[in-house]
Amino acid sequence: MTAPTAAEAAPAPRSLRPLVGVLSAMAVSLTGTRVSAIALPWFVLATTGSATMTGVVAFVEMAPYVLVKALTGPVVDRLGPRVVSWTTDTVSAVAAGLVPLLHGVGLLPFWLLLVLVATVGAVRGPGDLAKEVMVPEAADHARVPLERATGLSGVTERLASTVGPSVGGGLIALLGPMAGLTVNAVAFGLGALVVLFALPRGMGRGVLSRHSEQSVRSVKGAEREEPAGYWQMFREGFTFLRGEPLLLTVIVMIAVTNLLDAGFLTVLVPLWAQESGGGPAAIGLTGSAWGIAAVAGSLIAAAVAHRLPRRAVFFAGFLLCGAPRFLVLALDAPIGVVLAVFAVGGFGSGFLNPILGAVTFERVPRHLLGRVGALGDSMAWAGIPLGGLLAGAAVALSGLIPVLLVGGGLYFATTSLAALRPEWREMDRLRGRGPAADPREPVRSSESAQAPSSVEEPSAGVDRHPLSVGSAHGGG
Repeated sequence: MTAPTAAEAAPAPRSLRPLVGVLSAMAVSLTGTRVSAIALPWFVLATTGSATMTGVVAFVEMAPYVLVKALTGPVVDRLGPRVVSWTTDTVSAVAAGLVPLLHGVGLLPFWLLLVLVATVGAVRGPGDLAKEVMVPEAADHARVPLERATGLSGVTERLASTVGPSVGGGLIALLGPMAGLTVNAVAFGLGALVVLFALPRGMGRGVLSRHSEQSVRSVKGAEREEPAGYWQMFREGFTFLRGEPLLLTVIVMIAVTNLLDAGFLTVLVPLWAQESGGGPAAIGLTGSAWGIAAVAGSLIAAAVAHRLPRRAVFFAGFLLCGAPRFLVLALDAPIGVVLAVFAVGGFGSGFLNPILGAVTFERVPRHLLGRVGALGDSMAWAGIPLGGLLAGAAVALSGLIPVLLVGGGLYFATTSLAALRPEWREMDRLRGRGPAADPREPVRSSESAQAPSSVEEPSAGVDRHPLSVGSAHGGG
C-alpha cells in the first residue's frame, strides 16, 4: 500500500460556496413546495367542493413520491446527486407550470391534473434526496461540523415552511390558487439553475464519474473494480438498514406520525379554515406561526443540540408538536390560541430532524447515504399518500371534530408508546463519532488518518435527510 502524496494528504482549501449553493437550492424549491401545499388543496376544494377528492389529489402526488424515491437511491449514488437534482427540478418545473397554463385556457380536466401532480411527485422524490445527500459533502468543503451544516439545513427548511405558507395564503387570497401553483413552478426552475451553475463542478459526483476517473488514472493492465449494478447497490442499502434496529424503530414511529400529519395538513387544516371562516389566510397564519417558531428551534438546535440528551429532547419535541395541534382545532379555540399552540409546536419540531440526522450520519457510511436514505425515507413516508385519503374519508363519515380528536389521541399514543422501546438508548451511544466510516476506503498512514476533513465536533443530521419527519409535519 502506498502512502498518500503531499497533494493528497493536504486538506483542500476551505470554500463556503458548496454549502451556500445547496442551502439556496433547498430554500427555493422547498418554498415553492410549501406554497403549492396550500394552493393545490384549496384549488381542489374550490373547484370540486369535495374533501374526498382533495385527499385523492394528495394521494396521487405522494404515492409516486414515496415509490420512486425508494427505488432511486442507487441511481443517486451511481449518477451523482448533482445531476439528479437539477434534472428532476427541471422536469418538476415543466409539469408544475402546465397546471396553471392549461387551467387558464380551459384545458385541464381532473384526470390530467392528477397526471401532472403525479409527475411532480415522482420526480420530486429523487430531487429532494439528491439535495440531502450533498449536505455532508458541502460541510466538508466548508470545514464546518455536520451538526452546524445540517442545523443550517434545518433552518432553511423551517424558513421555507414559514415563507411558503405566508406567500401561499396571501397569493390565494388576492389572486387565487393558480398564482401559488405558478410560484411553485418558478421555484423548481430556480432550484435547478442554482444546482447547475452555483455548485463547484467537481461536487456531487456519482459512482460512474468516480469510476471513470479511476480508469484514467489506473496503470495499464492493472486490475480494477467494476462499479456495482443497480440491484446489487439496492440490496446493499436494504441489508445495511435491516441490520440497524434503532433506525428501523425510528422508521416505524415516523411512518405513523407522518400519516397523521399528512391528513392533518392536506385535509383537516383546509377544512377547519373553510368551516371557521378564516379561509386561506388562516392557513397562512398558522403556517407562519409554526414556521417562525420552528426556525428559532432549529437555530437553537444547531447551536446546542450536540450538548443535549437526544432521547429526552426528541420525545419532548414530539410531545409539543404532535397532539396539541389536533386538539386546539377540535376545540374551536380563538385564532390567537390556535396560533400560540402552533408556535409552541413549531418550536418543538425544530429539534426533531437535526437529532434524526445525527443518528443517521453516525451510522450510515457516506457511500450508502443515497440508498439507505431512499429506503428509510420511503418507508417513513409510506403513510403520507394514505393520510389525505383516510382523513377525507373519515371526515365524510363522522365530521371534522371527531377526526381531529381521534387523530390527536393516536399521535399521543404512538409517540408515548414508542418511547418505551429499548432501542432508543442507542441514540447517544455513537455520539461525536462523526460520519460513519466507508469500509471501501483504504487505510492510510497514521498522519493522513489523523487529518480530519472537517472540524472535529460532534456530527448531526440534515433536516430533510434519510429517515426525516415528512414535509407534512409542519402543520399549516
